[in-house]
Amino acid sequence: MADTALHISVVCAVAAGQVVEVTVDLPQGACVADALHACSALPAFAGVDMLALDSGVWGKLAAHTQPLADGDRVELYRPLTVDPKVARRTRFTRQGAGRAGLFTKKRAGAKAGY
Repeated sequence: MADTALHISVVCAVAAGQVVEVTVDLPQGACVADALHACSALPAFAGVDMLALDSGVWGKLAAHTQPLADGDRVELYRPLTVDPKVARRTRFTRQGAGRAGLFTKKRAGAKAGY
């Protein structure tokens, strides 16, 4: 008889630069909330309120009631601490206009961006 358990990966960035990935086995018909409950007691996720964070399956937002398939990857998304647009402007200002991206002069006498 075939194995009826679902093998699910749960991934969360518990802190900046620290990603935790665990694999749990769940019964058929399990949903995202079941996967989160199975991981909530693990020491790797200590201090993380898993049900309060947004979650997704393979990079797409998913409700906690969404059913899972074998091999799915459940991801937890922390809230952003810095607006990405502001962070990009800050990096650009710090790096300078002449050294980054389209504004780099590729050859002598060339216009920036060409």
